[in-house]
Amino acid sequence: MVTITRAAIEELIDRIQQLYLSDDIPWVVGYSGGKDSSATLQLVWTAIEALPVESRRKPIHVISTDTLVESPVVARWVNRSLENIEAAAESRNLPFQAHRLTPKITDTYWVNLIGRGYPAPRHLFRWCTVRLKIEPSNQFIRSVIGKHGEAIVVLGTRKAESSIRANVMRRYESKRIRDWLSPNASLQNSYVFSPIEDWSNDDVWVYLMQVQNPWGHSNKELLSMYKGASIDNDCPLVLDTNTPSCGNSRFGCWVCTLVDEDKSMKAMIMNDEQKMWMMPLLELRNEIGKLDDRDRRDFRKMHGSILIHKGKAVHGPYKKEWREYWLRRLLEVEEEVRHLAPPEFSDLRLITEEELREIRRIWVLEKHEFEDSLPAIYEEVKGRPYDLGDDFLGGVFGRREWEILKELCGEDELFFELQTRLLDIQQRSVNFALRTGIIAEMENQIRRCYYRDEEDAVRFHSEMGGTV
Repeated sequence: MVTITRAAIEELIDRIQQLYLSDDIPWVVGYSGGKDSSATLQLVWTAIEALPVESRRKPIHVISTDTLVESPVVARWVNRSLENIEAAAESRNLPFQAHRLTPKITDTYWVNLIGRGYPAPRHLFRWCTVRLKIEPSNQFIRSVIGKHGEAIVVLGTRKAESSIRANVMRRYESKRIRDWLSPNASLQNSYVFSPIEDWSNDDVWVYLMQVQNPWGHSNKELLSMYKGASIDNDCPLVLDTNTPSCGNSRFGCWVCTLVDEDKSMKAMIMNDEQKMWMMPLLELRNEIGKLDDRDRRDFRKMHGSILIHKGKAVHGPYKKEWREYWLRRLLEVEEEVRHLAPPEFSDLRLITEEELREIRRIWVLEKHEFEDSLPAIYEEVKGRPYDLGDDFLGGVFGRREWEILKELCGEDELFFELQTRLLDIQQRSVNFALRTGIIAEMENQIRRCYYRDEEDAVRFHSEMGGTV
């Protein structure tokens, strides 16, 4: 139901101006390109542009976090918007500065899933959200606080999003020490301003459709994106709680496995034949999201420990062959999508060169897989030499020695793993003067490969009282 009026919007713009002029604390506006953040930024932009030039004295940072696994269509939309924000702000003497944030290389989705072997995120092991979205934003805000002492974070959060969100927002409202500014639970010396906290979905859409986007992006195109991502290809105004809204369209990471089915991406593809080129992404996402994936994962945890639950080992990271499989599939899908996609996506990258280098480093140096299989997989799929400028030094052993050792160990996989790890640790430490750490690492590897197989590990820990 629509509740906003022209007078209410004018009052809100006046409130934004008063808050902006009341101190020297810089603003950081969270922008995802979605409807709520677009409406919020549009309100702030309109309010600031109406001020005299001499009053636009403090910076307004517009931050957008690219997880590097965003839907390609949405990522392109947001990047174009950030470019428009920069250009419009510069030409009109406005204090807006656009920033595209990305996760640290050690935190990216593919480095953790393919490199380290983290299983696809689930609600009980949601390792992705903080690394990919929250930490890049918090790091930027911390840098602003470090420079200026404080920061005001402007967000498009709304109570109508969910009852949980409403309760959280009300709880922090009660702790306000300044009008309209709630304390930030995760970052000291920062405050949260939510201009549209009381708006409904329909309020947001009515505002966006009636007021032209001030930095030159298209609100109608935004509506079309939401409409395309709705199952019924429709975006009605909500008249009661039983009516679906565009607010339920979910834009996010194309690899997301926190939901059973990515209905928004599926709808986007089904509703527009020009987006059929994204089908390989959806198929790979569904393959990664297989719920019963015990056969893909090591029966030991990341560092070799065993966790028993109801008489079974709780499986840990993906096995070597599955990490290699995911890399090959990802590169294959990248090639397929480039071939199918329209010209504007012809240079689409699903994984960056920096991520490939980091994955290779983890496999060779941290997991002691001196076979160094990544370049061969890359060349097999891409049909060109692997030349990404890796700066780490490989050891004296390679694929030939790996195959010889594998043949000698036969079908005893744990014995083979132990030999490769010990051999790699030994040859990399030949020039070390102090070997205390080396001996400890070898002992850890022996403990890691102590068992004959998973059944032996479960029996041993059950007898030792390790069931949880």
